[in-house]
Amino acid sequence: MSWLQKAVGTTPLNKNPENGWDLETDQQESWVRHYKSRLIKESNLESITTLPAQERKQTIERLVKQMIEEEKVIIPQNEMDQIISQIINESVGYGPLEALLQDDSITEIMVNGPREVYIERGGKLERADIRFKDNQHIRHIIDRIIAPLGRRIDESSPMVDARLLDGSRVNAVIPPITLDGPSISIRKFNKTPFTMEDLMEFGSFTERMGEFLKAAVQAKLNILVSGGTGSGKTTLLNVLSDSIPRGERIVTIEDMAELRFSYDNLVRMEARPENMEGKGEVTIRQLVKNALRMRPDRIIVGEVRSSEAIDMLQAMNTGHEGSLTTVHANSPKDALGRLEAMVIMSGLPLTVDVIRGYFVGALDLIVQTSRQTDGKRKIVSIAEIFEEDGKIVIKDIFRYVRTGVRADGSVKGHFESTGYVPNAFERFKAYGIGIPESMFSKGVLA
Repeated sequence: MSWLQKAVGTTPLNKNPENGWDLETDQQESWVRHYKSRLIKESNLESITTLPAQERKQTIERLVKQMIEEEKVIIPQNEMDQIISQIINESVGYGPLEALLQDDSITEIMVNGPREVYIERGGKLERADIRFKDNQHIRHIIDRIIAPLGRRIDESSPMVDARLLDGSRVNAVIPPITLDGPSISIRKFNKTPFTMEDLMEFGSFTERMGEFLKAAVQAKLNILVSGGTGSGKTTLLNVLSDSIPRGERIVTIEDMAELRFSYDNLVRMEARPENMEGKGEVTIRQLVKNALRMRPDRIIVGEVRSSEAIDMLQAMNTGHEGSLTTVHANSPKDALGRLEAMVIMSGLPLTVDVIRGYFVGALDLIVQTSRQTDGKRKIVSIAEIFEEDGKIVIKDIFRYVRTGVRADGSVKGHFESTGYVPNAFERFKAYGIGIPESMFSKGVLA
């Protein structure tokens, strides 16, 4: 039985004005099952799935309508539209999730159970008005997502990461790891990458901060973007990468490919998990080591999580200036602590002093991102890292100061310049970047 045929046994869902998504009437349910079964038996559904999305839907709609005409069944147009839509979603789509995936205002989808689905929209979580029939229905959707990718999920391997065709990241977990049934988390992929101007318009940072970050990238400063889950690290990394001057060779390394920026001399690499036989794994650390042999001008690592941190720092220390990466941490100080722990994990016999020496030689800036309680993402600190009197110093250049919460729940605050003129300013001048020293004058930023 193919992964597509598994869909035959699922029960379709329909929008009920009073109760949200609920089970269809017996008659309509019967029609959906019947025509879906005929579709699988009488057409090459495997080849249909390779068609572009619009052509795929049109093909299935045409075939189902032909079957209805052949059988001379009278079905009201509105019910026919619902039947065809459900057959498309259940057979070559992702069932109840399809409508959420098509909604560009939704950034994340979280399935906790058949009747417990949440979405993130505008940085805020809300309950979605869709439901699955049961846990088995959720499992069918998981199988549909991962089967074409050659991945598996079962009791011996109950967790899986995958990527949809549009680039959206999917994590699925099943029992016995989850106690109440299968769970799905989807981080949607933006069809149009955000620009620096977009983030400034969203209030993530000010124009002066944007000019500084752009100059930092052009002057080939090594930048570490730090932040918690969902704080906008990858989005900011993508925006910063787009400021790299043309004519350089870039190698990007990611656990799950998300970076998208237009560039000519670009090599994109993605880590690979082990296969069903437990072989074939390619780690981020292996890719970083390999990247050094590819004559890169800059290396961009989507996120450092483990022992690859030492290889990234060594690369930054040995001529690959202007490299960028991210790390999960709640403050610049925590970010260095996380990196220190990762370097220790590499197993190299390095003392703490030597490791911290790597930080000073490799990193120039730490940019801290944060998701505020109202859902908005902001850069809360742009700091320079340097050594002074034998100690590592992290000095804020710009920062966000939170001052309160409005009645509607939105966060009050302002961006400010601390008055500190970074060492990087001399580098800007050396690279011919016309940034005035007045940019760093102390005060609130508009």
